Formats: sequence, C-alpha cells, structure tokens
Amino acid sequence: MFGQQAKPAYNPNNDLEVQTPPDLDGVSSLSFSPTADYLIATSWNNQAYCWEITPQGQTIPKAHNKDHQQPLLCACWNADGSQVFTGGCDKTVRLWNLATNQSQQVAQHDAPVRHCFFVPSMNMLITGSWDKTLRFWDCRSPSPVHSQTLPERVYAMDVNHPLLVVGTADRNLHVYDLTKPQAPFKTLQSPLKWQTRCIACFPDKTGYLVGSIEGRVAVQHVDDQVAQTKNFTFKCHRENTDIYAVNSISFHPVHGTFSTAGSDGTYNFWDKDSKQRLKAQAKCMYGNGPAPIPTGVFNRSGTIYAYAVSYDWSKGYSEYNPQTMKNAILLHAVKEDEVKAKPKAATGIGRK
Repeated sequence: MFGQQAKPAYNPNNDLEVQTPPDLDGVSSLSFSPTADYLIATSWNNQAYCWEITPQGQTIPKAHNKDHQQPLLCACWNADGSQVFTGGCDKTVRLWNLATNQSQQVAQHDAPVRHCFFVPSMNMLITGSWDKTLRFWDCRSPSPVHSQTLPERVYAMDVNHPLLVVGTADRNLHVYDLTKPQAPFKTLQSPLKWQTRCIACFPDKTGYLVGSIEGRVAVQHVDDQVAQTKNFTFKCHRENTDIYAVNSISFHPVHGTFSTAGSDGTYNFWDKDSKQRLKAQAKCMYGNGPAPIPTGVFNRSGTIYAYAVSYDWSKGYSEYNPQTMKNAILLHAVKEDEVKAKPKAATGIGRK
C-alpha cells in the first residue's frame, strides 16, 4: 500500500511515517475511527492530533486539540466517527468535535484518567482512573450514572460489549458483564507475576489477553470450564536475558489474530488458536538501544497497523536524548499472510 525511501533506525521496516509537529512528545495512545481511516494520537505534550490517511499513503492533518492542561493518556471515538473523547492527567475527559475543533468536559475523576471507552450499545462513556474507580457517563449529565469502587488504581482496561475487563495495580483482573455492571462478574489474580500493562478483549467476547511488564502474554477465557483447558501464557518481547514490557495488544478486525508491541522496539503478529507467531518485524532502534513502542492499533479493515516509537523512561532521565530519540508515528501496510491464521505448527508458543 505504501512505504518510503529513507530508512532511519527507528523505522527499519520502512513503514510510512506520519508527518507530526515538531513539539510532539511521547505518544500515549493511538485510536482509529470506526467509520473511516482517521487516526487519533494523544501525547504527553497535553495535546491530541487527528490525521486522515489516504489510500495513496498521504497523512493529512484534520484537527488539533490543545484544551487539556496536563498530559493525555487515552482517547476513544464516538459511534459515528465525528467526535473523540480524550482523557488524561488533568483528571478530566473532554468530548472533541473534529468538525469545529472545539471540546467540552464530559467526565471528571479525582486522579488521572487512564482509560476511556465509548460503548454505542449503551450510549455511554466508561472511564477508569488512578482514583480507584470505574465510572459510567451518559455525557449529558455532569455526574456519573454509576461509579464502581475498585481496590486499586486502573492500569489496563478494554471493552467489547458486554465484556469489560479491568486490570488494577494489585495485579487483579476484574471481569464485568455490562448488562449487570453494578458488580464484577468475577475477580481473579492475573496469571502473570508482574504488573499488568495492557488488556484486549477477544472479538468473540469469550475471553481476553493480558500483557505485562515481564515480556509475557496470558490468554484468558471467561468460562471457568473452558479456562481449565484453554488458558495459557507465552513469552514475547525478550532478547537473551533482557526482558521488556508488552505495552499494547490489538486484535485484527477480520482474522481475529492479534498484534503485540513492546519496549524492545518490536511489534509482532500472533495467532492464539494455533499458538504461533505469524510475523516478527525488525527492531526499531534509538542508537544502540531499542526504540520502545508504547502503543499500536489496527484500522477498522485491518489493512493498516499504526504504532508509535517513543522513549518510555524505563532508564530514567539521564538516558534520554531528544536529538536521537525522535517521537514518531508509523503506519504499516498489513499483508494478509502476516495476519491470516495458519494451521497449527508442530511447536508453537505457550505453556499451560
């Protein structure tokens, strides 16, 4: 679909680089419109950006939100792709009208908002925060319709109605049936030994994936009987003795396979059913070290995989060099053989 001539070290796969503004800081989230190839990026510079991606591979800036007072952590689209919810460290969620480039506050927490999801079938916004609450909003009222207190801060979250899964700072996983959101359907401890970094619900809503800072992914099923035989974990985003965080997981909308992106500077495509990696991409680099990938997502047709490279501060301020560590957003033209499920290999990923 598209590619480019130059191949800097942070883009070894020769993916299309989005033309971003010079003041772009670390990218915290990427989100594609449900109706068109429009991409939203949120950044630690307190701003959100929208681009249109043409079939020819051009990226055209469409809107730019500067209304938040502190770094942004999350964004999600409304049902028709005309408005975007943005949330972050100023403890608010704002609804951003892309046509007018105006926004208004629609949700409030007592600590930074880590995740937000709009659920069209409920016509409701669900927000998860470091204030240890999950809140439900109908956006016409300044107060939440429902507030669920959690034992710890929300670190990871995903929704595929009626399935909602929340990962909290104590490594617990809270599984909700959104037809009965007053209490979790079940709460369990993560099968992964270290901090939860990301969650992705299965397309068929029967389970979810959990990624952690230990370079490992857990495949979890909601039904306990199925879970006994089908749950497993597998290692990824590791190199020799170096172990990196799994920062982002995204399901392919057509084939049901999925991507993982990590702080080792790689993104991979996987098939959980045949327990195998379908495609490993070349490692993005900053000098001699990896260029972390904080977030990655497929577009609605699964033909584009968008991801960002940004320093993740895992080695502190002293290791940060803005001259050599560019914040970039890249678009990978997805080939079908990279993401289409394959017959089960003789030796695959995972252990029970």
